[in-house]
Amino acid sequence: MVVAVAAARRRRVWRWAMRAVASAVMWTAVLQLASITGLWRPRVFADCWGGSGSGGASAGLAALAGEDRVAARLSPPALVPRRVYRSNGYLLVTCNGGLNQMRAGICDMVTIARRLNLTLVLPELDKRSFWADPSDFGDIFDVNHFINSLRDELKIVKALPLKLQLKTRRRLYSMPPISWSNDTYYLKRVLPLARKHKVIHFNKTDARLSNNGIPVHLQMLRCRVNFEALRFTPQIEALGRKLISTLQRSGEFVVLHLRYEMDMLSFSGCTHGCSDKETEELTRMRYAYPWWKEKEIDSESKRLQGLCPLTPEEIALVLKALGFSKDTLIYIASGEIYGGERRLAALKAAYPNLVRKEKLLSSDELWPFQNHSTQMAALDYMVSIASNVFIPSYDGNMARVVEGHRRYSGFRKTILLDRTKLVELLDHFQGGSLSWDEFSAAVKEAHQYRMGQPTDRRAIPGRPKEEDYFYANPQECVGSSSMGRLRDVS
Repeated sequence: MVVAVAAARRRRVWRWAMRAVASAVMWTAVLQLASITGLWRPRVFADCWGGSGSGGASAGLAALAGEDRVAARLSPPALVPRRVYRSNGYLLVTCNGGLNQMRAGICDMVTIARRLNLTLVLPELDKRSFWADPSDFGDIFDVNHFINSLRDELKIVKALPLKLQLKTRRRLYSMPPISWSNDTYYLKRVLPLARKHKVIHFNKTDARLSNNGIPVHLQMLRCRVNFEALRFTPQIEALGRKLISTLQRSGEFVVLHLRYEMDMLSFSGCTHGCSDKETEELTRMRYAYPWWKEKEIDSESKRLQGLCPLTPEEIALVLKALGFSKDTLIYIASGEIYGGERRLAALKAAYPNLVRKEKLLSSDELWPFQNHSTQMAALDYMVSIASNVFIPSYDGNMARVVEGHRRYSGFRKTILLDRTKLVELLDHFQGGSLSWDEFSAAVKEAHQYRMGQPTDRRAIPGRPKEEDYFYANPQECVGSSSMGRLRDVS
């Protein structure tokens, strides 16, 4: 009798426990679904809708928006459903270049892995270039956000499984994909290799996917990676927001991407305005880097073709000609300017409110980022996106990627300098054949339609290097109907 009673009691306890577990699972599922679809809000948010009249409604909306932003930062976002697919193998990638060249390369690698149904291993960043930055992916980008935000597209892992790690130490199939390739190349040439070897390694990531001729849903995935998945680390984001807030307290501000660093001048062979000693130093550096293929360069010829960054002295004249007043707040986004304060003297004289991150932040705040040029560039990137006007002195990777991000953000004003025309005008003005008023009028006219307005991306079949870069004008993603479709790519 006692045994029967005990058994009955155990059965009742077991049934009660099962019901409790089932209820918990059910409510968890309901809350997850509601949070994804936006149907549920805490009561404190709902109370914001109270109040009488339009003023109460407006205040409620503002409070609701503010609370939502705080909640978004403090609460982990609901995970998007994982895409289930049979992987054709693993893709290892080693990025090359600076921050923005690697950023674009990562977007392409995600897109290629998605197209081939591969599992992507967290990209390895360039540590061998001129900057010798030892930063890993996780030192610059939020790893968990990157992986989780794309889980409905592809699987991204932090490392290969141990068995494959041991295998690839003995033998790894490594290759540089052909530059500017379309998805047909990857399907016909690369996918069979991935299936055969199980792990395939791309040792180059720059410009490995064509600007045009790519299916729209893949173009939109490139945008989604760039504008949503590649979020900087919380440390970089916090310091970047402080920089932006400091600048905005003074009103509107301009970011000048003054690409006049030693590596750029050496690589390009542009020595206009440099002394003979500086020209020799830049030439020696160019010969010291074997992967810089062009060695003998005619600087003046390149300058006349518009292939050189404008000098600080030239930029000062161009800004004044464009109508920027002397009290304009200008943030310089760049590394160390070649020639230092001497080369900045004319620009500072014309625009005394010239600032850099080193002036706005304390040495203690910048100390963790010292000797990490890629992390420093991330701060400049954030400020450049947020500025009222962005002006690059050269159309390098940062200039083009920032241009595209600002288009995506509502076609924010970006002045794309016509260097070929400007060099001609500058030489005429400085030679005395143009008055200041004539020079200024000609500069303004030349840039009337170069302010980052909506425009079609120019395609030149067979000459991808000469056509417009996808990341400078991701037109598939900036239309009024495209914004909400970034998560709807198939």
